[in-house]
Amino acid sequence: MAVVTIPTSITVHLGAPNESADNIRVPYIDYIKNVVCSEIYPTWPTDAMLANIYTIQSFTMNRVFTEYYRTRGYSFDITNNTAFDQAFVPGRKFFEPISDLVDMVFNTYIIRGSQVQPLAAQYCSGSGVTCAGLSQWGTVSLANQGYSPTQILRYYFGGDVSLVYNAPTAPNIPSYSGTPFTIGSAGSDVRTIQRELNRISANYPAIPRIGSVNGIYDAATRQAVVVFQQIFGLEVDGVVGKQTWYKLKYIYNGVKNLSEIYSEGLTISEVERVFTNVLRRGDRGIAVRTIQYYLNFVGQFNDSLTIDITEDGIFGPATQQAVEAFQRYYGLTVDGIVGRNTWNTVLDVYRGILQSLPDEYMGLTYLLYPGYYIMRGASGKIVEQLQVFLRTIAQNNSDVPSVTVDGIFGTQTQAAVVAVQNLFDLDPDGVVGPITWNAIITLYNEYR
Repeated sequence: MAVVTIPTSITVHLGAPNESADNIRVPYIDYIKNVVCSEIYPTWPTDAMLANIYTIQSFTMNRVFTEYYRTRGYSFDITNNTAFDQAFVPGRKFFEPISDLVDMVFNTYIIRGSQVQPLAAQYCSGSGVTCAGLSQWGTVSLANQGYSPTQILRYYFGGDVSLVYNAPTAPNIPSYSGTPFTIGSAGSDVRTIQRELNRISANYPAIPRIGSVNGIYDAATRQAVVVFQQIFGLEVDGVVGKQTWYKLKYIYNGVKNLSEIYSEGLTISEVERVFTNVLRRGDRGIAVRTIQYYLNFVGQFNDSLTIDITEDGIFGPATQQAVEAFQRYYGLTVDGIVGRNTWNTVLDVYRGILQSLPDEYMGLTYLLYPGYYIMRGASGKIVEQLQVFLRTIAQNNSDVPSVTVDGIFGTQTQAAVVAVQNLFDLDPDGVVGPITWNAIITLYNEYR
């Protein structure tokens, strides 16, 4: 599965990063053509031009992929200041040989070894100016000696670099979803937070490692976030909002040197874990059952959506159609795939319904899943209500141990939750998500 996409457009700041200047939105392919035409000559050998195009594209993609400037608080992707980035001249005309080459290879970039991120391919003219990366004029000499574009790149960047061809294109969407993450949040973004915190803790050992990188924002995750916020001078609230999200990404990129020619890099296994909550036709499991649960609930309260699917954990045609109907109604990309935007919108709609239920449902709200995960360390009214359910179940089913109704989710409550999960063949993790909640309510309604 591809984890790096070519953006359809890019935002360019017309000046130095701290300089007050315009930001302009440019189609990505036009941006590359502009930079290449501003950096090299169309009379150069084709292999030299291609080596430079791959280098410029990789540098650009690294800026976008690492959110180099956005993690620093800016609202653009790259500048046109050559002291920081690369030349871009608004309104300039393109040279035909360069334009034709870019059209053919705009979705090709450089990687190092088994790393995933586009190489931070530094370069300079090589005429009076030298750098640790590619020499633009040097590529001409090498091409005239018969070097291929790949050989030229390996000459400058090392023998372990290679090219990724035909990368897919997609809109350039900021990594922060817009929804703060706190106790009970779950999903691939939470897994990203946990993974980044654990790597950062290797350089900042005061940050406690999170033992279970499972995508559920638990007490251990919150504690790691609190310490991170303390170290880096952020508001200490244990919540990952926009500021904390981008500070995490900034520090993570820094400790892994993702914006340097030689970096620790990201491997495919690391990045794949970020996207495991993307659901599509053919998938099976608890995540599919969860989205089916949410969609059915939304369908009950939206007359414009005729959603009634079996919550069987199988992402079949009916589930795909339900996802497409939801996406169409709420203005999302209609692809039948549950990615981050669709997942978060489903959750937002679900929670919105809970907060504005019709009067005839108000007396039953205590039976409805609250919209966030409940786990060991949680406390309050919702835990107390959960314990009431479990106590009633335990009084009627000897397989479920009794619990004390004290509003504190401790080992006793966790054991009762695990027992119910075992009865329904669910993953016995002791965490109450929508499917486990539904199982508990099913038994509670049976026994009360």
